[in-house]
Amino acid sequence: MRSLIPLLLFSTALAFATPAPSNLITNLAGRTRLNLDGNWNAIVDPYEIGLGSRFYENRKPKDKSDLVEYAFDAAGTLRVPGDWNTQRDTLLFYEGAVWYQRYFSYHKRGQIRTFLHFGAANYLARVYLNGEKLGEHEGGFTPFIFEVTSRVLEGQNSLVVEVSDVRRPDAVPAMSTDWWNYGGLTRSVDLLEAPETFVQDYFLQLAKGTSDQLAGWVQLNGVREPQTVSVEIPEIGLKKSVSTDANGRAELRFPAKLTLWSPEDPKLYRVVISSGADTVEDQLGFRTIETRGTQIILNGKPVFLRGISLHEEAPFRGGRIVSEEENRTLLEWAKELGCNFVRLAHYPYNEEMVRLADRIGLLIWEEVPVYWDIAWLNAATLENAEAQLRDIITRDHDRASIVLWSLSNETPPGPARTEFLRTMAEFARNLDPSRLLTSAMNHTRPAGTNTRSLDDPLGEYLDVLGLNEYVGWYEHRPEEADAIRWTSPYQKPLIMSEFGAGAVYGKHGDAGTRFTEEYQSNLFEHQISMLRQIPSLAGMSPWLLMDFRSPRRPLAGIQDFHNRKGLISDRGERKQAFYVLQKFYGELAKSGSH
Repeated sequence: MRSLIPLLLFSTALAFATPAPSNLITNLAGRTRLNLDGNWNAIVDPYEIGLGSRFYENRKPKDKSDLVEYAFDAAGTLRVPGDWNTQRDTLLFYEGAVWYQRYFSYHKRGQIRTFLHFGAANYLARVYLNGEKLGEHEGGFTPFIFEVTSRVLEGQNSLVVEVSDVRRPDAVPAMSTDWWNYGGLTRSVDLLEAPETFVQDYFLQLAKGTSDQLAGWVQLNGVREPQTVSVEIPEIGLKKSVSTDANGRAELRFPAKLTLWSPEDPKLYRVVISSGADTVEDQLGFRTIETRGTQIILNGKPVFLRGISLHEEAPFRGGRIVSEEENRTLLEWAKELGCNFVRLAHYPYNEEMVRLADRIGLLIWEEVPVYWDIAWLNAATLENAEAQLRDIITRDHDRASIVLWSLSNETPPGPARTEFLRTMAEFARNLDPSRLLTSAMNHTRPAGTNTRSLDDPLGEYLDVLGLNEYVGWYEHRPEEADAIRWTSPYQKPLIMSEFGAGAVYGKHGDAGTRFTEEYQSNLFEHQISMLRQIPSLAGMSPWLLMDFRSPRRPLAGIQDFHNRKGLISDRGERKQAFYVLQKFYGELAKSGSH
């Protein structure tokens, strides 16, 4: 991080309100920035009186007779980044509004533009600077930004953010999920500085059908006259210059001899992009990804995705992940399991998690929270879903680890739903045609004795089929999985995106006793037997790596508001099934096949 003078914040030019065109500034780590994390004053507002009472003004009584019925300075604090649920016992089950406030000092210098960047706020955020509204953002897992160049004051400023995690039927996700609705400013808040014209975004990848040609673009923000953009990869002695068009965009294509990125060799190159007074550096990997029949092809060779599903929940303490250490713990557990692939369910994770996967060599399925049943016929809901998809593609499109964009999870088939997701698929391909599209489906039909067919009409619009099935847990006994066969009318790769069973670490019994480690490990043995018989199987991401909180799991003494399907407990203890899957993945890696 380049250091920045005193302190903070912003206004609106890139001010984004759902679902305006994305004006995100990418690669936060490569920018001049001042981090605003720490303890913020916080007022809990269960009856949502704050807007009418103008909490955003942060007013103080003028004298002893002046009535002001709130006081940020006396309200207590919450840590940012962080969810409120795990910071105060009284807020564990709280769903509502919380008003955050902090002061910062700022000293203007030269012809510099200033932006306020939020990593994420769950779910609806309204942002105010010095009593003036900058804008609002809907969506709990994607970044948003406002320009404050003309609004930030010399000296002290007051920043106020109202965050509400109230669930709504027209939201994305909607009313019911199987994870904790962690509210708050859950990711970092930063003040960015940039020249009047700066590198806003860029996309650099191998040209389609080649392994020795780089192609992409650089987008400037600022003056519209043609500007020179330089792209440099020092390690291979490459430096190219191109000019921008009338929209500030420079198209790139040039030869480059590169070592391709893969899980076995996650090679990253230092890339330097500059134009005028602005220079941005990043670490990029280059690889190809495509399908061929029922195979997934990485760098020209078939790859089997030995995966596991995750939730972005902090190990040991619970709550949203807020540190590099917590990111690393989860991904290193996945590597220990033998994975080359992780499914980031069911929403976009923090950017540092994805960048870490780039560095340590894990392929990624990244998902937006179009989860279960939502308002398929509501145009605003579709706009919201597309905005979240757009913003995560914008944030992460330069990450080599990401090979799959997932549009949804376990959505009920029907004409409105299928059209909704078909529209999203088209939208995603227009934004990023270089990656594969998938969804986790779970509706199948019988196709003969012991045979099931995944014939969801959504499959027509996907590159890779995802299937969630719980044979041995929600239906049948584990032993019955051995005889079940799977088919599909689509000749496409299949990822078994979920299967599993609940188990409490340390609870033992015979293999027929629910919630024991023996039941879970037995189920995995029989699932593996079943999966070996699927010719189109190209990968798997069982449910899941670690136990996590869920309000849908109240069974006292067993679940205690946790989903217990993890192979590792939320205290880091490996269950028996962990070693069953680890052994299977070791065999796959050794044989080079599935």
